[in-house]
Amino acid sequence: MRIDGVAWRTIAPEADGCSVRIIDQTLLPHRFETRVLRTLDDAARAIRVMQVRGAPLIGATAAYGLALGLAEDASNAGLERAHAVLLVTRPTAVNLRWALDRVRAAVAPLAPRARAGAAFDMAALLCDEDVATNEAIGRHGHALIAERAKARSGRVDVLTHCNAGWLACVDWGTALAPIYKAYDADIAVHVWVDETRPRNQGAALTAWELGRHGVPHTVIADNAGGHLMRNGKVDLCIVGTDRTAANGDVANKIGTYLKALAAHDNGVPFYVAQPSSTIDWTLADGAAIPVEERDGAEVGRISGALDDGSVVSVRLVPEGTALANPAFDVTPARYVTGLITERGVCAASVHGLARLFPERA
Repeated sequence: MRIDGVAWRTIAPEADGCSVRIIDQTLLPHRFETRVLRTLDDAARAIRVMQVRGAPLIGATAAYGLALGLAEDASNAGLERAHAVLLVTRPTAVNLRWALDRVRAAVAPLAPRARAGAAFDMAALLCDEDVATNEAIGRHGHALIAERAKARSGRVDVLTHCNAGWLACVDWGTALAPIYKAYDADIAVHVWVDETRPRNQGAALTAWELGRHGVPHTVIADNAGGHLMRNGKVDLCIVGTDRTAANGDVANKIGTYLKALAAHDNGVPFYVAQPSSTIDWTLADGAAIPVEERDGAEVGRISGALDDGSVVSVRLVPEGTALANPAFDVTPARYVTGLITERGVCAASVHGLARLFPERA
């Protein structure tokens, strides 16, 4: 994707071959800045404080983080320590474990002196795979939007939740990739962007990247989606996922379940876009998906820019108020119209996934 005409990926190795540059997403939309990760601790912190976020990008950053850790200590103990440090940074997104396990499996048989370089190469390969995977998700999802556009003979209104665009991946995105494909194909697509409390990834990140690409969009309060669906103003919903169980249950940003219920009640198709790396084949259903509980301060405070451009954080609740902050919820497969993957669209079910991924059946 492009920012002011310049092609960007969310993460890329530096020319020195021993560090990696990321976009600091905690500063968007008010400031666009990058950070260089040079150590294992840099990478772990970037994931933990959400300078990088989104399941695919978390996995890519973890892969590079393991390479950075091996540059510090390439022994067997160093490999296992780096793996363990990164694995606990975010518990819900399965891409984290998937990427770490792939890099560890690739480098473990090698001599210690060869491990760091091989890990950097594997991380770069995973990033290239992510771009190709998400472009394919975009193609398959674009067909759904194009079909709706033909039936409507007018504007197609898509509702999305959180940020599942290119900022959540290495490039393209998951839920937003079909929207970019549709827009580039001159389909009149408009996006309803949930603000996505408490971190406001929709208002801050989705609106920012859609605006940079020129896609028409409108930010709405999280509670407005059901009203819009009931009044016929949403043609379909497309969201991402941080982990999908083998039966099609999906864990995504908190509030997704409520959108799925509203869509089901109003007959609005509800799709989940995901790379196959987000499917946790070890879990029979979503009940076993761990849900991250984040700092309650994210609920009690909010950041924003003043008219003079300065960014401030203000308290929203009475001092001393108890705060709870579950970061994800699980949407049962029965409320999911279909899963959009790099291999095509399938039913959110054991049999649907087996059709596209027979090797996992």
